[in-house]
Amino acid sequence: MAAARPSEAAVEQRRQEVLRFVADRGRARIDELAERFGVSLMTMHRDLDDLAARHLLHKLRGRVESFPSLTMETATRFRVGLHVAEKEALAAVAVDEVRPNTTVILDDSSTLFPCARRLTAVESLTVVTNSFGVARTLSGAEREVLLLGGRFRGEFDSCTGPDVLRGLSRLRADLAVMSATAITDGRLFHPMQDFAEIKEAMCAAAERCVLLVDHSKFGKTATYSHGTVAAFDLVVTDEATPEEEIAAIREFGTEVRVTPADPAAEFPGDTVRD
Repeated sequence: MAAARPSEAAVEQRRQEVLRFVADRGRARIDELAERFGVSLMTMHRDLDDLAARHLLHKLRGRVESFPSLTMETATRFRVGLHVAEKEALAAVAVDEVRPNTTVILDDSSTLFPCARRLTAVESLTVVTNSFGVARTLSGAEREVLLLGGRFRGEFDSCTGPDVLRGLSRLRADLAVMSATAITDGRLFHPMQDFAEIKEAMCAAAERCVLLVDHSKFGKTATYSHGTVAAFDLVVTDEATPEEEIAAIREFGTEVRVTPADPAAEFPGDTVRD
């Protein structure tokens, strides 16, 4: 009798484990991976083709190489479980900035998932986002959700491209709450140009802007800059952020609030969806 085929969830779990293995080592031979994970060479090639198509690793002749860890952590499935206690604490501060009967822009950063969940308690909001996860969390009778459509990026569960930018150019929001992949000396960076452009457009579309960044984002750069913290009225971070980085933000004239991590936040409130 032929062995039962693994479920899609089992296949995806294996692919995540393969990716983590490669990321930890920087590179690996394909035959080594097949042997380690107990699958045929053909199956491993399929796994690696899938990961390469999602821009999560480089597949070369007979071997694979990882992207820099910053790029890999951009993908939703890897971000959602990182620094949960800090994200919950940042969310608690951000929600106090939101008033009923206003329009709020939220980007697709995993840092904002706890914030979106908390916003379900705020009445009569209009929420604008390019994130399917945020849209799902906030859909309900008391809120109107405007999902910015465009090119769907499955690995990030969100949309990018000129349609998203065009939609933002036609909107005016009371508040934008966002995060950043990397921040150094008050400058903001993202490894992908599409997302950097969207973050700039979201800032331009709002009267007031709040940036949520935990300590792990500081002291890093990426390929594309999307301005400085001067575009934000408030930056919220946690106690582990280096003092020199906090001082650099204040030099731009931007308010900084430092909050302790939430010790009760042991697990992310959002499940991994893809």
